Amino acid sequence: MDMLIGGKHITCDDLEEVKNPFNDEVIDTVPIAHLQHAKMAIKAANNAKKDLVEMSAFKVSNKLYTICEKLKEKREEFAELLTLEVGKPINESLVELNRSIETLKLAAEEAKRIYGESVPLDAGLNGKGFFAFTQRIPLGVVAAITPFNYPLNLTIHKIAPAIACKNTVIIKPPTDAPLTVMKFAEIVNEEFPDGIINTVTGYGSEVGDALVSSADIDKISFTGSITTGLMIAQRAGMKKVTLELGGNDPLIILKDANIDLAVKGVINGAYLNAGQVCMGVKRIIVEREIASEFTKRLVKETQKLKMGNPLDSKTTLGTLISEDAARHVEEAVNNAVNGGAKILTGGNRNGAFYEATVIDDVTPKMDLVVNETFGPVAPIIKVDSLEEAISVANDTEYGLQAGVFTESYRNAMKCADEIEAGTVFINKQSTFRTDNMPFGGFKSSGVGKEGIKYAVNEMTKTKLLSRDRKSVV
Repeated sequence: MDMLIGGKHITCDDLEEVKNPFNDEVIDTVPIAHLQHAKMAIKAANNAKKDLVEMSAFKVSNKLYTICEKLKEKREEFAELLTLEVGKPINESLVELNRSIETLKLAAEEAKRIYGESVPLDAGLNGKGFFAFTQRIPLGVVAAITPFNYPLNLTIHKIAPAIACKNTVIIKPPTDAPLTVMKFAEIVNEEFPDGIINTVTGYGSEVGDALVSSADIDKISFTGSITTGLMIAQRAGMKKVTLELGGNDPLIILKDANIDLAVKGVINGAYLNAGQVCMGVKRIIVEREIASEFTKRLVKETQKLKMGNPLDSKTTLGTLISEDAARHVEEAVNNAVNGGAKILTGGNRNGAFYEATVIDDVTPKMDLVVNETFGPVAPIIKVDSLEEAISVANDTEYGLQAGVFTESYRNAMKCADEIEAGTVFINKQSTFRTDNMPFGGFKSSGVGKEGIKYAVNEMTKTKLLSRDRKSVV
């Protein structure tokens, strides 16, 4: 599949194979872009700014609705391609398509609601007689650097609000899973003038760095690792950045919790997309009094998951993105076992597959839970009190989302107040997300918010317009 730059399909001599992690078959190839291709995309995006700015909000909104309908028509086709390149079960891919369609709808609606406000200048010294109001105007060019785990939905979370508020876009899709994103960009290009959306494939060290450091890029929206996020922050200069850098999300289960509901939360949160979710349940913090019963029920439900061909609708646990990724999970689990932890079920790897794994007797200082383990692992940490649970939950450099299971309003509010995370859910796992909510964390989980309305705020700037009421216009 070729890159899309300025409405033209661009390839080059260097190609990267995109492989199916289930069977290692080559799905397609994409160009390995170089600096000159990044510069072409930057020029094309800047040249197209005027075309988009001159469109009415009504027209932009309608075009986004049209794209939404086109994606809906090709829902199954996109879901199959997503499964092939990522390895997630087809039913999960269909959910991602549903969310992507919803996100586009939200952006189409938001395109007509980009408001300013009146400012009472006469409330300030020397402001008598002056009238003022603000406008939110586009930044210019937004560079979206996206991850492999939810490539379509997370890309749309960046480009849909960007276009809604009349920014042009350059997408640098994930190397491991670029195809679904590139295919979607073609649909966008059918509706908007050439150059409003561009795709540049290749390696972050060359293409990504060129986008980040360019003075002709106005905004970087990145989802990925802390290491890369810090580099972007250092290289971006004065341009705006939104950085979603992952999580090590805790799930606290107190002794008064509904255990069956908590178990369901772990199943939905720890094993979704084979555990490759930044807001997935990474640490299960359980009060010791109910730990034995909770663990028994969790093991029973975990063993019901079916690992197999991701295109099979009966499969509930697919592959990781690569065999190397599965090896990293295997190593993290084995290190925890060597440190005294106990595998209750799972713990085996086969190629890019890693079994859904419940591991008990985990301590807060084990690498398995100190670092973000991107795999289908449910590590159980036992605590003796609510205060200890909160302390363990906060003992991490991340602060994305958290969940708490309890029937006590007092305990729920104490957790909500004291857990250091961008979102705290009560009686819901951290993996929960609606596409209109503000999404973003504290500490090393990043800066800025996604969620269409909130992304629009991040992708616009405010201009104040003022005049003397007595002046003649």
